[in-house]
Amino acid sequence: MAAGDAGGHGAAVDGKLRISEIFHSIQGESSRVGLPTVFVRLTGCPLRCVWCDTEYAFSGGESFALSEILARVAAFDCGTVCVTGGEPLAQKACLSLLTALCDAGFSVSLETSGALDIAAVDPRVSRIMDLKAPGSGEDAKNHWPNCAQLTQHDELKLVLASRADYDWAVAACRQHRLFERCPVLFSPVQGQLDPALLAQWVLEDRLPVRFQLQLHKVLWGNSKGR
Repeated sequence: MAAGDAGGHGAAVDGKLRISEIFHSIQGESSRVGLPTVFVRLTGCPLRCVWCDTEYAFSGGESFALSEILARVAAFDCGTVCVTGGEPLAQKACLSLLTALCDAGFSVSLETSGALDIAAVDPRVSRIMDLKAPGSGEDAKNHWPNCAQLTQHDELKLVLASRADYDWAVAACRQHRLFERCPVLFSPVQGQLDPALLAQWVLEDRLPVRFQLQLHKVLWGNSKGR
């Protein structure tokens, strides 16, 4: 595996990746919602979204060699894997992990903020990319060239906290032709935007999007979901 670093955010050391947790649960988001999935949560994130629900992954964790991660994932006997964070691409060795998981025969998705370049991600991986709306406090960090990289194999997720976020999201999707480029998912921030209201806006505007709630929170609340 190629060694990498993450510019101070959960850096890989001696070819290892810093991992917050590896666990088996139900996928709560994206078009893979409901699927039993092994989650590999990498440590570190350069963003600080105001509604973040995984702050525990910002630091700490434990260093694992690639072979150790693959062995732990395989032990769950589950064919679907999600690499997430934090921001997993903040560790450059994440790219090697994604390729190794694909080589091992897993169906792999990557949950990424969209703040870092996704071009080098293995094309077999389904890239589930966020665009950060203004309500997140981190919209200035969106790496807009990523939009042109998305395909029908990928998905775009927008988490919205208000009508202003919704209007921003619709305008951004239209400007960058994202509705045509890939599946688009709209989600409300829990406790800040009424899900029924967001659903109403989507229907009124005839948007070609998938409305979604976080299934894991429906099942387990704000626990880590296992």
